[in-house]
Amino acid sequence: MEKKRNAFKAYLEFNVLYKILIGLIVGAIVGVILASAGVTSLPAWISMFGTIFTRLLKMIIIPMIVGSLVVGASSVSPANVGKIGVRVVIIYLLTSACGVIIGLVMANIFRPHAALAAVEALAAGAAGKTGSTDVWSVISNIIPTSVLTSLVNETVLQVIFFALVFGLCLSFLKVSKNERIAAAASTTYQIFDCLTEVMMMVVRGIMQYAPIGVAVLICEVFAKNGAKVAGALVMVVVACFIGYAIHIVVVYGGLLKIYRIKIGPFFKEARTPFITAFVTRSSNGTLPTTMTAAENLGIDKEVYAFSLPLGATINMDGTAIYQGVCAFFLVMSCFGRGLTIGEMGMITLLATLASIGTAGVPGAGAIMLAMVMQGIGMPIAEGTILAGAYAMILGIDALLDMGRTALNVTGDLTCTACIAKRMKFLTKDSVLAK
Repeated sequence: MEKKRNAFKAYLEFNVLYKILIGLIVGAIVGVILASAGVTSLPAWISMFGTIFTRLLKMIIIPMIVGSLVVGASSVSPANVGKIGVRVVIIYLLTSACGVIIGLVMANIFRPHAALAAVEALAAGAAGKTGSTDVWSVISNIIPTSVLTSLVNETVLQVIFFALVFGLCLSFLKVSKNERIAAAASTTYQIFDCLTEVMMMVVRGIMQYAPIGVAVLICEVFAKNGAKVAGALVMVVVACFIGYAIHIVVVYGGLLKIYRIKIGPFFKEARTPFITAFVTRSSNGTLPTTMTAAENLGIDKEVYAFSLPLGATINMDGTAIYQGVCAFFLVMSCFGRGLTIGEMGMITLLATLASIGTAGVPGAGAIMLAMVMQGIGMPIAEGTILAGAYAMILGIDALLDMGRTALNVTGDLTCTACIAKRMKFLTKDSVLAK
């Protein structure tokens, strides 16, 4: 019994990052072996462990967003609300626009496309996964008609909108000259602050289970997609992942240089949320580890508690790159041509704006792709070859989603650090370049 307790204690004390990495490697190796043997699915009792991990992450999303955003927004002094908020939104949208452009450049360099005779039969199945929507409805739907309905249905963007409004109003009430109102506002702030701390404790427990869940999830991805990620789809994956790497080096590295933040110490802290996002495919689910990284970097809570939850929904740089590459793949495969300048401009605009309404959960980018295609006049209609090509993208979406989610989370942390430095809320000497 004593040995079991010691082994369990050693497990808890072992670095979570290394445990997750070990789980990832083991899961990938087993998945490749299963794929080569023709086994594409795991037994239900094994798959259950991955499902448990995913559900645990989803369980904490809404309370984490509500608590952290209300605390973050109400922590910002009224004088700084406008300064921080405007800067955060602008830098998020600019980096997303850069992401679309990089994706389009990668697509034009690698020119991924496929012969579609073999996939036309998949058209009907693919069309069923798309829907009719537009950018303006995405923007108008940000405002909830019922806060309780938004909470119950986990409509993340609407929850964020209300939490921000609630928190910003709370920040003004905290400095009210009326003592009764100020005291009530302070008490309300403490309640939400306590909620955030409780959820962080829950997260620490979940992360101890993470290596098991990660191993199963990665194994399933490789077992199901290993044999299919071939030929033309390999080029899609290569173009996307090279685009992700270029975005990290050029855009994020450039921002860190401009704002005089040391790249080495920054990415040392950013690696944990990067890997967590890669294996969970959820920006919102990775939020606790991203906040921990921001804290370790010396970023003031007044900034990161406000910008990171917001970035998990509106900052989708990896998703933007994915849109550029995959839109090119669909057009080239179906119509035998590349994208026109006008189409590339429209994709850039649509993907940037639509990123505001893309939930930070697994697979959301694939639905956003259908919306972008409709925006350039190429709807994913039932029975068309375009729907068949879209089905091919869905087949490898899990793999692409890993990379784009990891990039999204890294972008949230990068932009937050830059804004904090600009606002003089980042003062840790080991992070600041001279």
